Amino acid sequence: MIRYPRDMTGYGATPPVANWPNGAKIAVQIVLNYEEGGENNILHGDAASEAFLSEITGAQPWPEQRHWNMESLYEYGSRAGFWRVHRMLSDLPVTVYGVTTALARAPEQVAAMKAAGWEIASHGLKWVEHKDMPEDEERAQIAEAIRLHTEVVGEVPRGWYTGRCSNNTVRLAAETGQFAYVADSYADDLPYWVRTGGRDQLIVPYTMDCNDMRFGIQAGFTTGEQFESYLKDSFDYLYEEGGAGQPKMLSIGLHCRIIGRPGRAAALRRAIEYFKSHEDVWFATRLQIAEHWTAAHPPTPRLRPSEMDRETFVAEFGGIFEHSPWIAEGAYDLELGPTHDTAEGVHQALVRVFRSAGTDRRLGVLNAHPDLAGKLAEAKRLTAESTAEQASVGLNALTDQERATFIELNDAYTSKFGFPFIIAVRDNTKSSIMDAFRRRIGHDRDTEFTEACRQVERIAQLRLSETFSA
Repeated sequence: MIRYPRDMTGYGATPPVANWPNGAKIAVQIVLNYEEGGENNILHGDAASEAFLSEITGAQPWPEQRHWNMESLYEYGSRAGFWRVHRMLSDLPVTVYGVTTALARAPEQVAAMKAAGWEIASHGLKWVEHKDMPEDEERAQIAEAIRLHTEVVGEVPRGWYTGRCSNNTVRLAAETGQFAYVADSYADDLPYWVRTGGRDQLIVPYTMDCNDMRFGIQAGFTTGEQFESYLKDSFDYLYEEGGAGQPKMLSIGLHCRIIGRPGRAAALRRAIEYFKSHEDVWFATRLQIAEHWTAAHPPTPRLRPSEMDRETFVAEFGGIFEHSPWIAEGAYDLELGPTHDTAEGVHQALVRVFRSAGTDRRLGVLNAHPDLAGKLAEAKRLTAESTAEQASVGLNALTDQERATFIELNDAYTSKFGFPFIIAVRDNTKSSIMDAFRRRIGHDRDTEFTEACRQVERIAQLRLSETFSA
């Protein structure tokens, strides 16, 4: 059994309606990353200097040495950049991603954050790479970050974002049961729930595109106008979607040492004023968004086929293709994962097995289907699914003449093709079924075999849709 852990489907074609407060067409969420004083530095017990997200092009770690220029660039963020951004945004809800050791070295900045009513979420214990960190060590660092954050800020963090995370980060954060949301994802424009760490954890995804970090990488922004234009375009598109009934969330990521530079701050100020000039805009912290989503769209129990054992999976889906549990058995052995935990996902897995089967085996599936309004129906020996399907278009209440016509057509069709007439009755009416019967009986066998297989797949799709909607 292979299980693929990524969810490549998400909300699909029909995302939930966010129902932002007061009918807002868009939620604008601004994050200020406070990392200065928590970055790699031998003064902090690290092996080398920082090399990430600064003005120094192509910076490299300096093993066992302090990097004076790098340190002073980070210090600009705490000494000047933070205060410039604070003056600009102190009247707006802002979420701070606070590296805990950085917050401990920033008493005046923390006091200013709290005075402005900003949410202070945890950005981990230190601003370091976690990808190679042993799981036990990362778990211990999360616990210490929560402890120290509470000590420094005066309350426990309700949000978590590591940023330079590992494959274990989301699960380990969820395990704590501490967080209203985790933000280590860039996978959507809306919050979403995941089952991990033994609980339903809300993910409020973050952004790498509407993020001033792109001033610090080669494929990024070089002027403030580029950043401003990108923010406005992002806002306009999402605002338009909101006006059409599908409100989303615009996340904006900022860093004190980057956006705090005057030439970039000016662009941010113009973008913020542009957002404010529109009606029906909800500026919110990530915690406010998480609390809204939890109330409006709580996690709901749903079928998770990718988590079923073989017996349960076959019991649930073995009857989707009439009397052919071998199809479900084959589907179970495919590369299933969370993205298959939908009607379309299971359908794809089932039809792959059906389509790859030999002609004789597919013919067996066709012959497992009953005649329409035939002897099995009259004897009440249909499966529950077939009984409901035939009844949905009145095939259980035919006149004597209609029944005689169906029997005559069934006999002629089966005699010609060697399998019963199959049609997805829920797509039809009694009249259109009769029309299709008369039309298809004129096909050659290969054409009709292909059509019958297509109808079997459609019947399975409709049955799965009903199963999942229930």
